[in-house]
Amino acid sequence: MARLKSSDYALLADFRYVLRQFLAFSENRAAALGLAPQQHQALLAIKGFAGAPTVGDLARRLVVRHNSAVGLVNRLVAAKLVDRCSDEADRRRASLVLTRRGEAILARLTAAHRQELRRISKPLQKLLVTLGE
Repeated sequence: MARLKSSDYALLADFRYVLRQFLAFSENRAAALGLAPQQHQALLAIKGFAGAPTVGDLARRLVVRHNSAVGLVNRLVAAKLVDRCSDEADRRRASLVLTRRGEAILARLTAAHRQELRRISKPLQKLLVTLGE
């Protein structure tokens, strides 16, 4: 194992700081629209999934247990952000889709996040390049 230098620690600390700033930005934006961070992540995972995801798919994408994903989906359904759609071939299986309200909230959050990513992209790219050396 290569001997680590002070600059290695500083670089990793800077990288984690930039990530944490982005996560704090994301959490604050979600909260401003009445969402918990995990609810925002779920909306994004559902919208970004290739096809219509199930609760199991969502659990894997969010790296949570299935029962945690069920509770999260129940809260999103109650908030009218997500609908469950029964699979005609297998009634036990339900796909998740965003409602119009969910789509609108996610669009606002995504626009803000893209703008923030543009803002931090140069420092982040520089850190990533340096980390890869």
